[in-house]
Amino acid sequence: MKKINQDVKNEEFCRFYLLYGEEDYLKRQYRDKLANAIVKEDDQLNRSYYEGKGIVLEQVLELGDTMPFFAERRLIILENTGFFKKTPEDLERKMEELPSSTYMLFVEKEVDKRSRLYKWIGKHGYTSEMKTPDEKTLIRWVQNLCGEENKQMGEPAIYYMVEHMGTDMLLLKNEMEKLFAYCYDREEITISDIQQVCISQAEDRIFEMLDAIGSRNQKKALLLYHDLLALKEPAMRVLYMLTRHYHILMQVSGLMGEGKDFKTIASVCKIPPFSVKKYAAQTKAYSFDALKQIVEKCQETDQGIKTGKIQDTVGMELLIVELSGG
Repeated sequence: MKKINQDVKNEEFCRFYLLYGEEDYLKRQYRDKLANAIVKEDDQLNRSYYEGKGIVLEQVLELGDTMPFFAERRLIILENTGFFKKTPEDLERKMEELPSSTYMLFVEKEVDKRSRLYKWIGKHGYTSEMKTPDEKTLIRWVQNLCGEENKQMGEPAIYYMVEHMGTDMLLLKNEMEKLFAYCYDREEITISDIQQVCISQAEDRIFEMLDAIGSRNQKKALLLYHDLLALKEPAMRVLYMLTRHYHILMQVSGLMGEGKDFKTIASVCKIPPFSVKKYAAQTKAYSFDALKQIVEKCQETDQGIKTGKIQDTVGMELLIVELSGG
């Protein structure tokens, strides 16, 4: 990403770029930054966009072989083509033969780094993987967003928000915009604001219930479950969250047993890096086999409800009693 920023600053570009990975916000941000620097956004004559696996490649290459109209460069943006999993025959040679005024920007969710096209762009252009940022970077990013709006948000509030909302930067940015509007008349954004704007009562109670089950506090877990029912929260959604929670615990336990570091665990389990410590602490109360059995019990309850063997609210309550029992 540093190279992309440098290319934009110096106005010196590679002819072929590939942006890939799971972090959609960063892919969009750097796609637009690059695209607008190579060809102005309003220059629709020299800027073309294609998306999906049904792209007619011959049309793209024919356009790429056309000189730009009263401009220095022509830009072709291609998203989620699948070309980096199955490269069309002879594509690299055809791209190499395009005029030097043609630039191509690929944006992909998934790539096979063994593919011919990936290796070719790595040699003749630039590839950049857009990963979920680490803890410090994510905190700094949220704080920068706040600074642009003359707001402040302490680390505890940021941790709370990310733990409940996840690390998807696009989702977080949308939620931050809601918070800015909600707190328009004051500077500090608090956990209470996040609870009011971003996290429903039901979601908050689900997280509390999961903590209560994890700490074997059966009475609190059942009280919170009944609160969820009173809030009209479907029992199946509660079961989904419970199953997901224990599946993550099982993954964390297994990866820790393999000696993996917290950064790797966060990436594999798709959880915020600073949440790993919390999950790791909870795994101490279970063996890996015990966690595997719990996940299987959750799946059995799900199957029992879906096949009509047990009523959903009752089945969920029995599962909570079993999992939170001393």
